[in-house]
Amino acid sequence: MTDAVFAPEGEVLIPSEHARGPWDAGAMHGGAPAALIARAIERLETPAPMRCVRLALEFAGAVPLQPVTVSARITRGGKRLALVEAALSTTDGTEVLRARGTLLRIGDVALPAAATPPDAPVPGPEQGRPAHWTGGDETAGFHLTAIDLRFARGDWGHGPAVGWFRLAMPLVAGEEPTPLQRTVAFADFGNGLSRALDFRTHLFVNADLTVHLHREPEGEWVALDARTDLDRTGVGQATSILRDRHGRLGVAAQSLFVAER
Repeated sequence: MTDAVFAPEGEVLIPSEHARGPWDAGAMHGGAPAALIARAIERLETPAPMRCVRLALEFAGAVPLQPVTVSARITRGGKRLALVEAALSTTDGTEVLRARGTLLRIGDVALPAAATPPDAPVPGPEQGRPAHWTGGDETAGFHLTAIDLRFARGDWGHGPAVGWFRLAMPLVAGEEPTPLQRTVAFADFGNGLSRALDFRTHLFVNADLTVHLHREPEGEWVALDARTDLDRTGVGQATSILRDRHGRLGVAAQSLFVAER
């Protein structure tokens, strides 16, 4: 096994077995390519220091476990607000993931103490239990070998849960993953973390992922306080509150396609 999720070869990013997802041995976990989209957006030049506060990703289908390229561009520039687009494609030019994002300037604003309501704390990663995967017999994948997950509340397959995540290896070989890259990668775990259905009997695949962040996380651990709501029409939604050791930092949501196998 390699010691990174992706290896760069020029503009091409080669996925390792650590990018694999739980649904198909030939497809990536959504968190891995989502983090590459965040990486591309962060590399854009802006007229002032800016931060991505919203990232909305649309999965055209399963992202194949193949070499990919990522492109990003600013569609609306400005010193206070900018809008961006990004896409991830296989090397034959097939687009498999697209995204739109909002960037806001980084300023220094005096705020009254009462402007941010207190947040109910959750147990930290030191109090959490190491995760033991119950979805299948695979031995490598983004959900297994690329992350370190500790449950503070709940467990796999038992509904609402709180889990602390950190990367166990670099996203791209030779690079230190940024707070945005890590958070976007972890945000895609909401539907798996809080699932109440069995991987062997049902599909509950997210067709999209939207992440809103009012600040960047501090430290290597990010927590998801996640729940999944399902409807008999075959649609669901997973929602997650994102936290670090200092409290709430944003929210994430996923639209789910639900079906019996």
